[in-house]
Amino acid sequence: QSSDCHFQNVDDNKGCYRQTDLGGVMDNQNDKPDGGGGRGNRRRRGGGPLKTPFLAGQLDWAEAIFLDSPTEPVNEDGVEAIHDASMRILEETGILFMNQDALAILRDAGCDVDMDSQSVRMDRDFVMAAVDKAPAQFTITPRNLQREITLGGSHFNFGQVASAPNVMDLDKGRRVGTRADFQNFLRLSQSFNCIHFNSGYPVEPIDIHASVRHLDAISDMLTLTDKVVHAYSLGPERIEDAMEMVRIAAGLDDAGFESRPHMFTNINSSSPLKHDWPMLDGAMRAARRGQAIVVSPFTLAGAMAPVTLAGAIAQQNAEGLAAIALLQQVRAGTPVIYGAFTSNVDMKSGAPAFGTPEYVRAMQMSGQMARRYGLPLRASNANAANAPDAQAMWESVMSLHGSLSGHANMVYHAAGWMEGGLSASFEKFVIDCEVLQQFLYANRPISIGQDDLALDAIAEVGPFGHFFGADHTQSRYRDAFYAPLLSDWRNFESWEEAGAVWTHDRANAAWKRILEDYEAPPMDAAIAEELSAFVDRRKAEGGAPTDF
Repeated sequence: QSSDCHFQNVDDNKGCYRQTDLGGVMDNQNDKPDGGGGRGNRRRRGGGPLKTPFLAGQLDWAEAIFLDSPTEPVNEDGVEAIHDASMRILEETGILFMNQDALAILRDAGCDVDMDSQSVRMDRDFVMAAVDKAPAQFTITPRNLQREITLGGSHFNFGQVASAPNVMDLDKGRRVGTRADFQNFLRLSQSFNCIHFNSGYPVEPIDIHASVRHLDAISDMLTLTDKVVHAYSLGPERIEDAMEMVRIAAGLDDAGFESRPHMFTNINSSSPLKHDWPMLDGAMRAARRGQAIVVSPFTLAGAMAPVTLAGAIAQQNAEGLAAIALLQQVRAGTPVIYGAFTSNVDMKSGAPAFGTPEYVRAMQMSGQMARRYGLPLRASNANAANAPDAQAMWESVMSLHGSLSGHANMVYHAAGWMEGGLSASFEKFVIDCEVLQQFLYANRPISIGQDDLALDAIAEVGPFGHFFGADHTQSRYRDAFYAPLLSDWRNFESWEEAGAVWTHDRANAAWKRILEDYEAPPMDAAIAEELSAFVDRRKAEGGAPTDF
C-alpha cells in the first residue's frame, strides 16, 4: 500500500473514503468517532480497521524561513523615486487623520496640522526618524508559547481567511456567516500546522449582536485555538476588551502583557489619503500597550489609487508611513508591520481583481519598500473567483507567488478566501492548505553532502538499471519527497474506477473529517473561568455601543 490518497464514492451520497498507508479508512459522513475526541484505538462503528485522521501526514509545526532571495522588479533608482514621490505626497498634499487625538499628537510632534480640515503634512525627516524607531524584527507570543511567531527578516507566516461576511460550502451553498461557521473555521485553523496565526474573524458571526460579538468571537479564538490572535481596531471597547482577554488567556499581569507583543491588530487607510477615527483609535490604544499593529492601505489601482503601479505604490507607501509615524509618537518602538494590499480593478466593470500580474509586481515592489525602511511586510492570498474552481486557484497561486517572492513575513487570507473577500469557503480552505504546505516544503534547506550526491547509487545502477530497487532509494523512499494531503496522482483509469472524485469534492470530505477529529487545545481551568467571567461582565455592561 503506497502513501497515495485513494478516494471512492460511498453509496449514493457525496462522501468519500481516504485510504492511507497506515491501513486506515475514513469518510466524511458515515463514520462518527466513538467516544468523542479519542485517538489511537478509535475504530469504526461495527468494527473494521482503525481510522487515520486526515491530517496525520501533514507537515509538523515549524518556523518558516525563505530559502530564496526576494524578487526585486524595480532597481535602486526606482525604489528611491517611489520613496521621494511618497515623501512629496506627505509634505505637499498631506493625509487626512480623522481623529482629534491623532491630530493633537502629530501637531505636538511638529507636523503641519489643520485641525479643521484634519489634514496633516509631514516633513520627510520627521517621517524617517519615526520609522527608524520601529523594530525590523519581533515576535508575537500567544498563550501557547510553542506557537510564537517571528515577523521580519527571512521569516514568513500564514494566517487564515478573515473578515468575510458570507460563508460557502458544497453542501449548503453561499450564505451569511454564523457563529457555528466561525467556530468551525477556527477548528480548521487550529488543526492545520501550515496556519501560523489567526488573521481575524474567518467569517463574521452575524447571528451575534454587534455590541457583544467581539466578546464571543475573541473568546472562541482563545479557547478553540492556541495560536496568535488578531483583534479589530474599531473604537475603544473592542480593542480594549480584546487586549484584556488575551492578557487573561496568557495568564499575565498588565506589566507582563505590555512587555512584548502577545496579539496584533490591523488597520486600513480609507484610500485615497485618509485614516479614519475608529481604526486610529484602536491602533493607538494597542500601541500604548506594546501590541503589534499592521498598517495596510487598501489601494486598488485605477479606482482608489493611480492606474500605474509606480503611482499606486507611492500612494500606498505614503498612507502607510504616515500612520506608522503617528504610532511611533504614541510609543516609540511600537512593533509595526508594513501592510501591502495594492491590486487593480477590472476596467470593464470596476470590480476588484486579485491574483493578477499587477498584484504580483505590487507585492514584490512593496517588499522592496518595506526592506528599504527596515520593516516587516504583510501581504495577502487573494482571488476574485466565485467558486473554489480553477480560477480561484490560479489567482491564489499568483497571489502567493507575489507575496512570497516579495518576502512577505505575514500572509493574510492564506486559506479560504473567496469572492474578493466577500466569502470564506470550507473547501478552498483545505485546497489552499495543500498549496501552503508545498510552499513551506519548498523552502526547506537542501542538503548537499556526499550521501546526497549519491555517487555510489549512480555507479550501482549504471546505464542499464533503474533506481527503484537501489539501496539508496530503498532506505529513503518513505520520506524522500513531499507527500500531498489532497492531490490524487493515480492515472485516469484508476481514478475513474475509484469514483472520479474531483478536488473540491475531496476537499469537502476532508474538512468534515478534520472537524470530526478536532480536539480543543488545553486551557487552565482557572484561566478559562476568569476569561468567561470577564465576557459575562462585559456583556452585562453592554459591550460596545452600536445603537445611536
